Amino acid sequence: MTQARPGGMDGRQSVIDLHCHSRASDGHLAPAEVVARAAGQGVRVLALTDHDTLAGVAEAAAEADRCGISLIPAVECSCTWQGRELHIVGLAVDPNAPALQAQLRNARDARWRRMQRIAQKLAAKRIPGVFEEVVAAVGDGMPTRAHVARVLYASGHVHSLQQAFDRYIGRGKPAWCRADWPTMEDCVAAIREAGGQAVLAHPLAYGMTGAWLRRTLMAFGDAGGEAVEVVCGSSDRQAVLTATGQALRAGLKGSVGSDFHNPENPWIELGRLRPLPPAVIPVWHDWSLQID
Repeated sequence: MTQARPGGMDGRQSVIDLHCHSRASDGHLAPAEVVARAAGQGVRVLALTDHDTLAGVAEAAAEADRCGISLIPAVECSCTWQGRELHIVGLAVDPNAPALQAQLRNARDARWRRMQRIAQKLAAKRIPGVFEEVVAAVGDGMPTRAHVARVLYASGHVHSLQQAFDRYIGRGKPAWCRADWPTMEDCVAAIREAGGQAVLAHPLAYGMTGAWLRRTLMAFGDAGGEAVEVVCGSSDRQAVLTATGQALRAGLKGSVGSDFHNPENPWIELGRLRPLPPAVIPVWHDWSLQID
C-alpha cells in the first residue's frame, strides 16, 4: 500500500509531481495510464489533479499501488477572485468530504452551462452540433474547452488544437464564455474542510502584473491558502526565480507540478521539473511518505 500522511518529512525533493491531468478532465490518458507513465519517468510521489473532479483518483490509486509509488488524492478547482479566473490545487484532500463534493458538483454544472453557451456561439458561426459531440466525448467526465478544441479539429474547422483557442474559444474570441465559478474564498475553505492544502496553480499563467499577482497571493494566504506552484512544467529559470520571490513575499510554501496533459507534447513531461529553490519551504515539508 502506498500512502501519504502527516508527519515528519525532511523536506528534500525526490521526484515529486503534484499537478497532472487524465481523461477524467482534459488529459489524453486514462488515470491508470498517467500513473504508469509517471512511474516510468521515475516519479515517486504523484498528485492527479483533474479539473473540478476526483473521478479518476480511485483508478489512479489502484495503479499507484501496483507501481509502488505514492498517490496524493487531489483536484484542481476553478474559482474567481476580483473578476479573474484562478485555478487552485487541493492536495491530500478527503475525496468524500461533503463541502468539497458540493463545490465540485457546482463546478460541473457551471462547466456544462458554459459548454451550452459556447456551442450556441459556434452554431451562430455556422459550426453546429458541437454540444452533442462534446457530450458524446466526455461521457461521465468533466467538460472543458479542450474537448471543444478536439471537436473543432476533428471536424476540420481548425488545423490544430491551439488554433481552436486562437480563433474561436480563447479569451476574447467569438465563442469565449465565462463560467460562474465559486469564489476563491469558498474554494479554499472547501479544500481545507476536506483536510487538504490549497495551492495556487501556475501563478505566472494568468497574465497579471507583478503588483496584481502580489495582491492575489496575499488574498489567497489570508483566505487560508498554503502554497503557490513555484515550479511548473513550462517554467524556465527566470520564471522559477519570479515565482520564488512572490512566494517568499506572500509567506507561502512552494509546490511543483508538470501540468502534464498529453504525451504528444514534447515540452511537458511527468516529473520533468526544475528543483524547488531551497529558500522556499516545500508544501510537502510536513508530510510523511511511506513507499513500499
